[in-house]
Amino acid sequence: MEPRPVVASVAEGPQQPAALLRDSFAAAKRAGGGGSGTAPAPHPRLLLRACRVWDAAARAFTPPASVAVAGGRIAAVGEPGSEGALSEAGAAAVVDCGGLFLLPGLSDAHVHVTAVTADLAGLMSLPESLVTAVAAEILGGMLLRGFTAVRDAGGADWGLARAVEEGSILGPRILFTGHALSQTGGHGDFRGRGEDCCACGAALRGIGRVCDGVGECRRAARDELRRGAHCIKVMASGGVASPTDRLTSTQFSLEELRAIVEEAQAAGTYVCAHAYKPSAIKRAIECGVRSIEHGNWLDRDTAALMASRGAFLVPTLVTYDALRRGGVGAGMARELVDKVADAVEQGQAAVALARSMGVKMAFGSDLLGELHKHQSEEFRLRAEAGVPAAELIEAATSRCAELFGLEETHGAIAPGRAADLVLLDSDPLGSPAAAVLAASGAHVALVVKDGLVAAARGGEARMGAVNAALAGGGDGSAAGNRSL
Repeated sequence: MEPRPVVASVAEGPQQPAALLRDSFAAAKRAGGGGSGTAPAPHPRLLLRACRVWDAAARAFTPPASVAVAGGRIAAVGEPGSEGALSEAGAAAVVDCGGLFLLPGLSDAHVHVTAVTADLAGLMSLPESLVTAVAAEILGGMLLRGFTAVRDAGGADWGLARAVEEGSILGPRILFTGHALSQTGGHGDFRGRGEDCCACGAALRGIGRVCDGVGECRRAARDELRRGAHCIKVMASGGVASPTDRLTSTQFSLEELRAIVEEAQAAGTYVCAHAYKPSAIKRAIECGVRSIEHGNWLDRDTAALMASRGAFLVPTLVTYDALRRGGVGAGMARELVDKVADAVEQGQAAVALARSMGVKMAFGSDLLGELHKHQSEEFRLRAEAGVPAAELIEAATSRCAELFGLEETHGAIAPGRAADLVLLDSDPLGSPAAAVLAASGAHVALVVKDGLVAAARGGEARMGAVNAALAGGGDGSAAGNRSL
């Protein structure tokens, strides 16, 4: 007789905010309970039942169904069955989702998890131990908002990504660019006019490194790739947080940009570029850049160029909105906050234009310091620009997966895909102005990452036994069919 599974429900009890399951998740990770993406076991380790599953092709949720998870991947999706992968028999744990709404784990293509303050120049003086500790809290907050993968566009490194991967830090998986490449006096150079110190990107604290000339650019790109960068980030125009440039400036010569793109492509990856104005965007795209970050002043001709090249736009409206409201309090100098000006409104116009021209758009936020809490509000700002909820979901799931080159393994709920999932208590398609998606995790009932419960309402008290069962330490055989 097979042991009976641990059974838990997310639909019962008070509707309190989800909490991280740091202890049981880490223990299950160490025990190999989530799997490493190898072939699924004969029986599901985890079965989610009675959930309305996001169907990306139909842009709709299915009637209540079951999702079987094994080996850290989705094994089956469909009607509950008495046999096979969707059977409860042989499962280590079953979670009753009570008819709630299941999405692929959300992705954010533009974060800076080590930007623990909005004062990016001051960030350089903070000890790396403090930066790492605060970054861990930032990552945990992202997971509670339903984000299971992020592309860090300047600052995070292999060590931080590894700590998340092994479970020492509980947060979304990190695809990092390492230090963003900047010319002297560019957007990644945070030295003031009276400073003359190293800007070589030697520490975790900063988000950029300075390189000038084709040779230095090649060397810097190769070095970031050596350190494990997912892709290369370049500062192709001026920015808000940099003290000595203007938003309107173009940065790096065409020869330098082409050299950086060539190095990335030689390593089998791509380049993403910080750029605001059409001139900077066009130069980057013509040099082979794959994704444009921000792009607030996009025009029709440049949008057409992006669409024809299959390039991505990663708008980050929320960072300008948050900086205007609270940037000074978060540590950014007033004269830098003033550079934001009408970037929100221009960015919303760019989103509407890009959508009308068929430019692919992925979700991004680009927040700094205490402003990270506003991450989900990007959904609201894009909804105000006319983007429907279904497209907002796509931007944070399948579009990000495509941008990352992970479209075969992430971004959808289907057999063989990564078991990174978020369960919402309300229909995100049925709320005005993307209210469910934009509510900063208030509607998140459950987060699954690597096939383990990473966050849930009721925390360890309700779901800790599920992770213990998935780790092999408590499959319910002694207590029978134990409900939590």
